[in-house]
Amino acid sequence: MTEILKSIALQAGEIVKKGFAASKDISHKGVVDLVTQYDVQTEQFLIQELKKHFSDYMLIGEESHDDTIVSSGKAIYIDPIDGTTNFIHGLPHLAISIGIWENSIPIAGIVYNPILNEIFWAQKDKGAYCNGVKLSVSPQNTLQQALIGTGFPYAKVNKGIEYEWVIKCMTNLLPNIQDIRRYGAAALDLCYLAQGKLDAFYEIDLKPWDVAAGILILQEAGGQVSDSSGKPYHLGAKSIVASNSAVHDSLCKYLYPI
Repeated sequence: MTEILKSIALQAGEIVKKGFAASKDISHKGVVDLVTQYDVQTEQFLIQELKKHFSDYMLIGEESHDDTIVSSGKAIYIDPIDGTTNFIHGLPHLAISIGIWENSIPIAGIVYNPILNEIFWAQKDKGAYCNGVKLSVSPQNTLQQALIGTGFPYAKVNKGIEYEWVIKCMTNLLPNIQDIRRYGAAALDLCYLAQGKLDAFYEIDLKPWDVAAGILILQEAGGQVSDSSGKPYHLGAKSIVASNSAVHDSLCKYLYPI
């Protein structure tokens, strides 16, 4: 299964690499939520190829989904370019993400950064890898020494509950950790956590296609995922907290349930 996904992702990466160096047609899905022709082209290619091999799965893509964003059956969640804002600005922190779930359980996942030539993958109960190297989360067990990843929701522009949550959590958390990193692509953040480069990650308002692949990659590397109240994470949850497991409970104490 992962070999098929890797092959499809690598082919789709050629579209992304071409677009990274080219001029782009930029459209607005929201005030600060952007999309380019390369997001659309990449997703169309991914759907076309995935249909050939996974005809009995529902395909849910960021740019082409209907009102269904979470399925309890057999589904593949597709993010053609996670990190579109980085893509537009020429920053190489972006990825193609493909996550396969069955009965609300992650089965397989691929996260591919074609600009930096990093491909992460995992299959349930078979470990997680990056470019063939097996992944393991960091051993850090002290929150004060932990490097934490995060992101900011598009809804921040409304200065509503999402904005308030971000500010309150950061104000509460920042003095009690080593530092915070905000790279702008949640799929890669979860992979860097699985790789031991980050010790934990939290965010609000992520969509299933942002995390469907990265969650399995992290879990197969020994990590843990919940919502901000510490309850088991499910696709579509308002918040996500991911960690190396060792600092998970300590981190949740500084985050607000939502």
